[in-house]
Amino acid sequence: MKSAKIIFWVSTILIFLFEGVMPALTSQTQLAKEGIRHLGYPAYFGVMLTVFKVLGSIAITIPQVPARIKEWAYAGLSFDFIAAFISYWAVDGLTGLAFFPLLVLAILIVSYICYHKIKDPLQQKN
Repeated sequence: MKSAKIIFWVSTILIFLFEGVMPALTSQTQLAKEGIRHLGYPAYFGVMLTVFKVLGSIAITIPQVPARIKEWAYAGLSFDFIAAFISYWAVDGLTGLAFFPLLVLAILIVSYICYHKIKDPLQQKN
């Protein structure tokens, strides 16, 4: 149980840094705006995506957030990473950059699995 908590917090904080802090600090830079444009999305999409990333990462990080909200946040972040992979693949081909969202998705999956291990310890024994 202790190792599940440690793995949960490490993976969740990594997601929070990647999806909460970094987008909040960098979403309005020229590089970020160019990245959204390069993938063929309108400018407002970057703003909307940043808001949802920040809210989702906060939701999975704060323990007091209800479980149902956390489930939606995990789902939304998963959709984001899958869509990012597909977008990079469609525009630039299968480059190393295209696989980065899948790496972050793997970290999110680890967080999700450990979240359920520490949330429902009695259900794990059945």
